[in-house]
Amino acid sequence: MTQKKRIHSFLARWWFTAKMASHGILSNPLRSALTILGVAIGVASVVCLMGIGEGARQAVIEQFESLGANVISINIHKPEYEFNEEDVDDLVERVQGMDIASPVVNTKAEMRWKRAKGSMKLIGVNEKYPEIRDHKILTGQFFTKWHVKQRSNVAILGYNIGTKLNGGRSPVGRSITLNGMSYRIIGVLEEKGSGNANDVDNRIVIPYTSALKIAEKTTIEEIWGKAGSPVEADLAVVQLSRIIKRKLGMDASAPKMTASNSAEGEEKTEAVDKEKEEKEEKAVETEIPGAGEEVISITNLNQLIEEADNAKKVMTLLLGGIAAVSLLVGGLGIMNIMLVAVTERTEEIGVRRALGAKKIDLLVQFLLEALFVSIIGAITGIVAGIWGMKVFDSQGFNTAINIQSIKIAIVVALGSGLLFGVYPAVSASSVPPVEALRRQ
Repeated sequence: MTQKKRIHSFLARWWFTAKMASHGILSNPLRSALTILGVAIGVASVVCLMGIGEGARQAVIEQFESLGANVISINIHKPEYEFNEEDVDDLVERVQGMDIASPVVNTKAEMRWKRAKGSMKLIGVNEKYPEIRDHKILTGQFFTKWHVKQRSNVAILGYNIGTKLNGGRSPVGRSITLNGMSYRIIGVLEEKGSGNANDVDNRIVIPYTSALKIAEKTTIEEIWGKAGSPVEADLAVVQLSRIIKRKLGMDASAPKMTASNSAEGEEKTEAVDKEKEEKEEKAVETEIPGAGEEVISITNLNQLIEEADNAKKVMTLLLGGIAAVSLLVGGLGIMNIMLVAVTERTEEIGVRRALGAKKIDLLVQFLLEALFVSIIGAITGIVAGIWGMKVFDSQGFNTAINIQSIKIAIVVALGSGLLFGVYPAVSASSVPPVEALRRQ
């Protein structure tokens, strides 16, 4: 037999085997449909639940990323330890890697616009805010350092306020009243998204000097800094911890900073700082205790993003693992149905063996039946899973199509179909022809 005839014979044998496998599925439509349904439910569960987990992960990451890259947040939790304005510039000069910083003043004011009025949240910052938080201006311009120094009554509106305040038209150049004082609107920030970046879309940004006046304060409870890279951000946190501990008198090993310190003493202090910083681990969040209570927290927002990402990944995997149980049940259903099919189709098996079919032909036939059922179930499950995600999305859940989960579901579905189809296939191919014909 020539090579061409051998190939033709091989292909014809496989084609006939595939037709017999498809005939075996179609001859019992209800039973096959129930088996396919079991696989489809498992695949749909994996795709849908992992899609919900991925959507939640992306939403959390988006919220943290909206705060800006390489941002360091210093929060003072007790009023007696709050900073002065000069301390911000001092930290920028002394902390390597923290290129810029801004005081932050959170307060509220009674806003009036024409005949409308209501309470509005304000954020007081300096001119470095757009660079620190990676937040661009949609229209107009941001205030300058001269506005900050002169305590100018200028305001930058969050996206939602800016787009609704003047009936959709640009409010730049108009004025609003905050606590009885007129503020000129000079810009509108780009949209950050609902709940992102401390909900800045629904806030008004003003110079921190003006915010201190509204809040009737002279000290600052929060500072935002920005480093040049993730590595520099980690190192800056360590250095900030040392400097602030010394400032508050909480570091017994560090010399106290007084006005009489000489230049030589300052150099020695910095040398000691550098040596200790090299020995310390790269801390990402530092809590400075005072009398057993948290006084100041220094947080690298990059680490928060990483921790949130890892936590959500674990949650997604757990959801996928729970859903994978459905796939296992579907695989057991395939094996159960195939075993019943072998018993019912003993006559067909005997006739095929008597007509010259080999054991490999029967083995392949029943494996193909299991594979066909798995493929149809996987495709149906993927469609159902994506539809399920859209339903959850319409109800306010964050969902995202996870390509990785679809790949895993397909592989597990096909793998379980073949795995649980092996035993019935071997059973069918092992039936002796004489025994099979005698059972007719």
